[in-house]
Amino acid sequence: MNDITMKVKADELILMALNEDITSEDITTNSVMPEKCMGMANLICKQDGVIAGLNVFKRVFELLDKDTKVEFFHKDGDNVKSGEILANVTGDIRTILSGERTALNYLQRMSGIATYTSSIVKLLEGSNITLLDTRKTTPNMRVFEKYAVKVGGGSNHRYNLSDGVLLKDNHIGAAGSITKAVNMAKSYVSHVYKIEVETENLDMVKEAVEAGADIIMLDNMSIEDMKKAVELIDGRAKTECSGNVTKENIETLKDIGVDYISSGALTHSAPILDVSLKNLKPI
Repeated sequence: MNDITMKVKADELILMALNEDITSEDITTNSVMPEKCMGMANLICKQDGVIAGLNVFKRVFELLDKDTKVEFFHKDGDNVKSGEILANVTGDIRTILSGERTALNYLQRMSGIATYTSSIVKLLEGSNITLLDTRKTTPNMRVFEKYAVKVGGGSNHRYNLSDGVLLKDNHIGAAGSITKAVNMAKSYVSHVYKIEVETENLDMVKEAVEAGADIIMLDNMSIEDMKKAVELIDGRAKTECSGNVTKENIETLKDIGVDYISSGALTHSAPILDVSLKNLKPI
């Protein structure tokens, strides 16, 4: 995540999270630390995994106090081991204590997504399949969660509803048919946008091909039907497999022949990676 993205997207969201945690004051910290006192704490990894969100972790403390310093010993995308010191945080002890939970929440969540994504990418090794995320993200966390997917080796689908056309079942129902929906989309959007159609059976696949869809999603179809769909499409559109894709079943999808596999589980079901801020002491 570069500095421009951080300033444009992340700062506002981080401040919202801090405001959620500190509505007026941190009464616990202020009761035991009434005056400024410089200190240092260690960021310690408690599980093996892929780290992601270190700059977000750092930014939490900087927004509370610009003089807070974070010295990293790893970078986003690194494989980390339980027991490793990932960083040292130095600054006003009151800032470290007040920002600790919010900073760790971001880092744990993002690292968990990167770790889970990495484990699925490894299962797809040897194939030409691109692993995609979805819009099934935590509200106000999308910029962080989709970034974490990329750190873990995955790729991003649409960032939001303005990014591309994806005609799902309800859009098709509203338009009246796949053909009508595709034609209406083509007449509305610029030529630079690709049009993707969600299909649930082979008849829908055939109609989507004939309507000129750029990408055809095979949603919750059997493996046998997806293989038939890929043969039917025959390169006339890109293909995407979707629907309850998890770490446990993704290997069964490797040989279908699709171009993409999308998985909401990357963001909605990844467990956190356990990291902790420890050994805080005055300096």
